[in-house]
Amino acid sequence: MKKIFLSIVFILTLTSLSLAQYQITGKITETNGEVIPFASIYIKNTSKGVSANVNGMYTINLDKGSYTLIYTAIGFKTTERNIQVNGNLTLNQALPTESYTLNNVVIRPNAEDLAYEIIRQAIKLRKQHLNEVEAFSTDVYTKGLQKLVSAPKKFMGRDIQKTLDLDTNRQGILYLSETQSTFSFKRPNKIHEEMVSSKVSGNNNAFSFNKASDLIVNFYENLMLENTGLSGRSFVSPIADNALFYYRYKLLGSSEENGVTINKIEVIPRRKNDPVFRGIIYITDESWRLLGTNLNLTEDAGINFVDTLNISQQFVKIEDVYMPSSIRFQFNGGILKFKFEGYFIGIYSNYNIKPNFPEKFFTAEILKVTKAVNKKDSLYWMNNRPIPLTEEEKFDYKKKDSVALLKQSKPYLDSLESKNNKFGIGKLFFSGYTINNRYEKKYISFDPLVTSVFYNTVEGLALRYGVTFRKNFEDRKSFSIRPEARYGFSNKIFTANLSSSYYYDPLKRASVSASFGTSIADLNSYGTMSLRSNTINSLVFETNLLKLYKKEFFTLNSTRELADGLQAYANIEYARNQTLQNTSNYSFRDVSDKAFTSNNPFTPSLETPLFPTYASFNISATLVYTIGQTYITRPDGKFYQESKYPRFQLNYRKGFKGILNSAVDYDYLGLEIYQERISAGLLGYFSFVVGAGKFLNNNVVFYPDSKHFRGNNSTIFPPNLRKFRFLDFYQYSTDRHFAEAHIEHNFGGLLINKIPLLRKLKFEEIIGVSYLTQPNKKNYKEFYFGIERFGFGVSYGYAYDGSKKVDQGFRIAYSL
Repeated sequence: MKKIFLSIVFILTLTSLSLAQYQITGKITETNGEVIPFASIYIKNTSKGVSANVNGMYTINLDKGSYTLIYTAIGFKTTERNIQVNGNLTLNQALPTESYTLNNVVIRPNAEDLAYEIIRQAIKLRKQHLNEVEAFSTDVYTKGLQKLVSAPKKFMGRDIQKTLDLDTNRQGILYLSETQSTFSFKRPNKIHEEMVSSKVSGNNNAFSFNKASDLIVNFYENLMLENTGLSGRSFVSPIADNALFYYRYKLLGSSEENGVTINKIEVIPRRKNDPVFRGIIYITDESWRLLGTNLNLTEDAGINFVDTLNISQQFVKIEDVYMPSSIRFQFNGGILKFKFEGYFIGIYSNYNIKPNFPEKFFTAEILKVTKAVNKKDSLYWMNNRPIPLTEEEKFDYKKKDSVALLKQSKPYLDSLESKNNKFGIGKLFFSGYTINNRYEKKYISFDPLVTSVFYNTVEGLALRYGVTFRKNFEDRKSFSIRPEARYGFSNKIFTANLSSSYYYDPLKRASVSASFGTSIADLNSYGTMSLRSNTINSLVFETNLLKLYKKEFFTLNSTRELADGLQAYANIEYARNQTLQNTSNYSFRDVSDKAFTSNNPFTPSLETPLFPTYASFNISATLVYTIGQTYITRPDGKFYQESKYPRFQLNYRKGFKGILNSAVDYDYLGLEIYQERISAGLLGYFSFVVGAGKFLNNNVVFYPDSKHFRGNNSTIFPPNLRKFRFLDFYQYSTDRHFAEAHIEHNFGGLLINKIPLLRKLKFEEIIGVSYLTQPNKKNYKEFYFGIERFGFGVSYGYAYDGSKKVDQGFRIAYSL
């Protein structure tokens, strides 16, 4: 037995030795000792490689044996190094600057730079290179880091160092995350990614939102970075079909590597403020392929959020083609005295450019994240991350992960809650008072008093107050319940209701909700304006735009995904509706040529009932289908991605006569098609909504059950693509048929970007048109033009009823 045991130990020892990997570490520098950040290190004749970090340090794990390591970095001479691995090694490597020379070139006055002919050849073969790889799979490591490099001492009264956990210089990492994935692609645009591991600094249970597909950038495309939010317009590639119209080129020199001539070309914008890149590209002779990029987008190109974005890309030869070996997005910027910088990097390895994907491999699911991905320990990451951590990053992980564990403990949470849950009149008045129990994931929120008091001519001075209780469960499931009460001091009407919801299946986007009680409701079911806005209009401008009625109700709602991209909604409602009248005419001042109107929008000078008191029992069902819908599956839910194709919404609503004394009797059917941010390339993007509907049966339809529209009678309004800018809130609701359309185009600064004084404001030009036809309002049209920026906009428009102009003026849109 002893011999057998020793034999087993001996065999296991040999096995462990044969499977052992050794760690090769080092630092990559220039010949003068300067660090080369993010250089690539590859094993020759493979696509397995790693990258140096920002400090030039690299780590690669290898089995025992002989290898040739290839060290590459843009602008430096590729260097090969033969090594014998018998144990851990330290291999520092200096890379000489690549010598790009203009040998045998005769420069003649006014002669075209030789770069232009190289670019023409690259443009000629652009489509061929774009489509030469039909499909591939690869392993991808992504890493994202964002940090503050300077900040004010205080912001809005808060100590920034303590609030953001910065060092004494008010610097520090805000976001640090790593992922490993397997990524698959098939032309023209099919992708599938499965996350293998994920790590987020400071949140041990989080799943990184890093996606390999977010780092895809292909300079063989004519237009790039569409619909990224970086700009309202796309950016022109330096080798686009029409690139010569946007760029000038300069050949900086050529060098030879492994028998291939590589041309270093500077790309220069012809016009300062065009949506173009500036920097360096590397193109080979004969095959005219891109071998690398070091390109920048600056504020001159009209980018948002950052001041400068650098895109650095390197390629590796796989069989007879070149595939990206690494890509890095590096950025910096500043806002309100906060200065930040960071990067997102992707490292690609283990390419297969001739994969045999099984049938139905590509589906609407573009990324799958399982529960196990964030369970990898530090030893796993030490052996598998292709970019070693810097000392700053190590400290950030260690500090924030320790704090995260502490913050999950009951003693810490109890201590935190005892401080945060301390009652204060100021809290209750301005921001609301909240009692948190994070350990049990229970929260009770009391509405702020300042937003609970309002005024309208129906109720006079009024108070609406509610309390919300929320309980969160695992995987984003949640339950909430909210009682709410409302009282008008002028009409002396008290209403109260209770609502609750249960989000029970995040993977199916499924929830149920119910509510019952009494309430004061807007006559337009879409809502017209907020209580606060109506209060200001009424008290300051003697204008009461909001019209109200009372309802006693019970509703039951449910929603669930039926198939990928197909969401179903169902609603049952019983209500007893009653008209109301004005009971107050108070305002701060008497405005000349202004007077309060009645609560009946059709008889503004006379208080008359708009409808009799009646009961209504109705059901409605809605299907929303998105063409080409894609999504990310995570343990805590299903996350839809914005589709490139329109959505269709089909709605059916029926009023039943006789059930619970219901007086209504109607059938309504409506269809809507819509899509937002459709790229128009260099011309920006546009959005549209087209809808039509008809009451198939309108035997008994009272005003609250009519088809309403999103009108606007106010100069200042919250923007909504479906919202008319001059249409009365209430006058043109219908119980028959209608058709409406809204189209808006955003030019993304195409024109304003050329005006020096306005360019820095980065306003985007918009034009739009809205259309409505229904029996009582045929061929109503609105046209408008203006500027906008981050939800704020100013426009001037015209409204026509048929061919007659009925209104015009400025509109100010805001979104807070």
